[in-house]
Amino acid sequence: MNITTTHRGFGLVEFDDCNRVPCSLQQSSAIMDDNLDEPGSGAVWLGTDDAQPKVLWGDALAMGIKTDATSGWVPYPIPSQVLLSTRMHLNRKQVKELVEHLNRWLETGKL
Repeated sequence: MNITTTHRGFGLVEFDDCNRVPCSLQQSSAIMDDNLDEPGSGAVWLGTDDAQPKVLWGDALAMGIKTDATSGWVPYPIPSQVLLSTRMHLNRKQVKELVEHLNRWLETGKL
């Protein structure tokens, strides 16, 4: 995992998931209601960095998407005016609960 900072100075951990999809964990600049006044301490962003929308090759052809593929998934072009949200915005309470579940799974293999 690569640990750096954003251009605004917030912590950023970059990594690939099991499918080699780029993901990140990033401090949020949001100030939350839990009496923490330091930006970056109230919430984090977690998830994939890009939705990577895809469509089956046969459907792509039917939708007018040009592709040389004859099987599998092909990139689906999304207009620049469309936002696909791929990251969770988690506050400290949510992270604590999530970590508890992840630790249980890590120890037992079950949620």
